[in-house]
Amino acid sequence: MFQIELIEKCKQNHRPSQLKLYEQYCDAMLIVAKRFVKDVMEAEDIVQEAFIKAFMKLDQYKAEVTFGAWLKRIVINKSIDVLKSKKQRLIDLEDVHMSVVDEPMESAWMVEDHVTVVTVKEAIASLPDKYRYVVMLYLIEGYDHQEISEILNISEVASRTQLSRGKAKLKDQLKEQRYGTRS
Repeated sequence: MFQIELIEKCKQNHRPSQLKLYEQYCDAMLIVAKRFVKDVMEAEDIVQEAFIKAFMKLDQYKAEVTFGAWLKRIVINKSIDVLKSKKQRLIDLEDVHMSVVDEPMESAWMVEDHVTVVTVKEAIASLPDKYRYVVMLYLIEGYDHQEISEILNISEVASRTQLSRGKAKLKDQLKEQRYGTRS
């Protein structure tokens, strides 16, 4: 069955089609949720709530993006809502005067060959929330600053600034590990 047909059947509340769509995306969405909340049970709850919301709002899905991308955005928003409700508030930097200097292409950051993906993910996980979310959404999830600003309810300037500062902190952490000043 084609994806479009499956979604159309889901819109008609056809339970077997909903189950099939759920089975197609649940593992990938669980990975996305775990990147934010770290606790498997909490991530499972987020995925369940995201699917419930997706099925309830399926008539709003217009196929402008893939269903997976649309669902992923719901999962990310649910994850952030959970974090906010736990008082792990995102700090809105809009109240602070900021300036952003975009990195020229020739100074684009590359990690050294010895740095593993696991090491980078651990370093990202240890960043302060306000930087971690933007770094994850930009570098791992592939969102642009406009999308990040909508998801996190911050300005594009704040997104760029938080990404820049987050990358700087990430670089520092990886340098410390390289030169043995950090365990």
